This record gives sequence, C-alpha cells and structure tokens, in this order.
Amino acid sequence: MPREAEPSLNERSFVLQALRENIRLDGRALDAFRDMHLSFGDEYGIADVRLGKTRVIARISATITQPIPDRKFDGIFTVTTELSPMASPAFEVGRQTPTETLLSRLLEKAIRRSSALDTESLCLIAGSKCWSIRADVHVLSHDGGLLDASCVAVVAALLHFRRPDVSVEPGPVGGEQRVRVWGMKERAGVGLSMLHLPVCVTFSFFERGVGAGTAGEGREREREIVVLDATLQESAVGSGDLALTLNRHGEVCQIAKLGGAAVDALTLLHCTDVALLKVQEITKFITQRLEEDARARDRGGVMAKELSAQNDR
Repeated sequence: MPREAEPSLNERSFVLQALRENIRLDGRALDAFRDMHLSFGDEYGIADVRLGKTRVIARISATITQPIPDRKFDGIFTVTTELSPMASPAFEVGRQTPTETLLSRLLEKAIRRSSALDTESLCLIAGSKCWSIRADVHVLSHDGGLLDASCVAVVAALLHFRRPDVSVEPGPVGGEQRVRVWGMKERAGVGLSMLHLPVCVTFSFFERGVGAGTAGEGREREREIVVLDATLQESAVGSGDLALTLNRHGEVCQIAKLGGAAVDALTLLHCTDVALLKVQEITKFITQRLEEDARARDRGGVMAKELSAQNDR
C-alpha cells in the first residue's frame, strides 16, 4: 500500500530546529493561516477552496427520496470524500486510505452531527418524501490542511447551493399527495437553511524544546510547540494534531485529538481562543465571497435593466 514519503533525518532536524526558534519555512508566524482563496462555479453549489498549495472542490447535489424510518420529519444529509492519486501518490483509486477515512469522519461530525444544516426544512411529506442533500468533496492537491480546507469548501457550497422549488399537490381521492418539482427557469431556486456555520481549525504539536512557546506567545519557557495550519512537510515531523470546530459565536462543535502527544490544559484553552479568532475571520471571508458572487450573478439588477433599455432603444 503506497504512503507518503517520510522526511530524512536532516529534514526532520532542520524543521524542528526552525520551529524551536519560532521560524517557519514559508515565513509565516506560528499562529497564521496560509493565503485562502474561495471561488464558485457557474452552477450553484460548487465551491473551490485553495489553502496554500492545497486545493479542494466541494459539490452539492439534491434528490428527492424517502426519509429514514426512524426520522420521518427530517431530510437526509451525507458527506462523501474522494482522494485521488492526482492529489498525492499515497492515494489509490478504489482503496480508502486512513487519511480519507479520518477526513470523512471529522467532516461528518463537524457539519452533519453539529446540526449545521436544518434537516427538518428538507421534509416534503412526512414519512414519504424528503430532500436528500449530498456533499461530494474532491481533493485535487494535498499539502496539509485538508480538514480545514474541506470544511470551508463544504460550508461555502451549502450556502451557495440552490435547490429547485417544489409544491405539494393533492392526489386522487384517498391517495397520497404528489410533489411537483419546478424547473429553475420556472421558479427561482431555494437556498438551504443553515443554523450555524462550523469552521475547522487544526493545530499541530511538535517535540518540546527550550525557548519555544505556544502559537501567539513570546514568553520563553519549555512547552510543546503549537503550530496552526501545518503544511505536509511540517505534519510529517509532528507528534500530534488537534482539530477544533467552532462557529463564530464561540460554540465548540467538535474537538478531535489525533496522535499520542500530551497536551497541557492551558495550551488547549489557548488554542481554543486562537481558533475562535480565526473562525470569525474565515466566516466573514466566506460571507464576503458569497456577496460578491451574488452581485456578479445579479442579471435582473440595475445593470441588467440598463442594458435591456439600451437594447430597446
């Protein structure tokens, strides 16, 4: 089974020594994200996120199906991931790697189990018809930060998606009701109801060293080195990861501790404070990009009216 190439002893010692001196190879601070770019496709529900050299595309689709028997008044929401060899030689087609399994589980906990999407609004006919929303996550390039980039891509795609409008019509006498799906040209699409916007922030821990503090601290003391948004090279020499999922209100949706490195309680609290600031910044960034995309798609706005008036003249 293929796997990522392990760094040499020289590379490992070089990266660790640089981190002990609060230096990162790309020039960032210990508590800084890489540059994030977010764009949307021509169709609704497609989000392309670039976090440094990592690139993830999320696509949302909707179908009408029967609800789960135990939850007759809720719709269905699922998240699927795909890591192809195009993203990294360590991934294979048709074989799920531990990285893909972990990514799928963390995304499901962060978004689906935190009730970010209002599944009750997806119900059409109780116990008979409901919307099934599916988020497909495709990783095109892998250079660390997969969870953070994938979470932003899925949340942005859910906010951008528009499902067809439907109407419930009475059926024959004594029969079931019928669901009529309107085309996007007949009626405007309907957005999904999001209760909150969870965002994942991942911290990486490295071997202790004298003179290294936590991310954002300048005090000299002996404690584990904490790095935000580690690259693939940095993750290869790390001793553990901490994935925090919060929304902009400071509500913790998920805490996942990966690896065997021990984490101090004060370090964990400090990571939560740093993550909250980053989540608020990312949420604001997503909102701005959605507003820019909405203005670009505003074909019936002021600009469209002016163009139509010129054509009439």
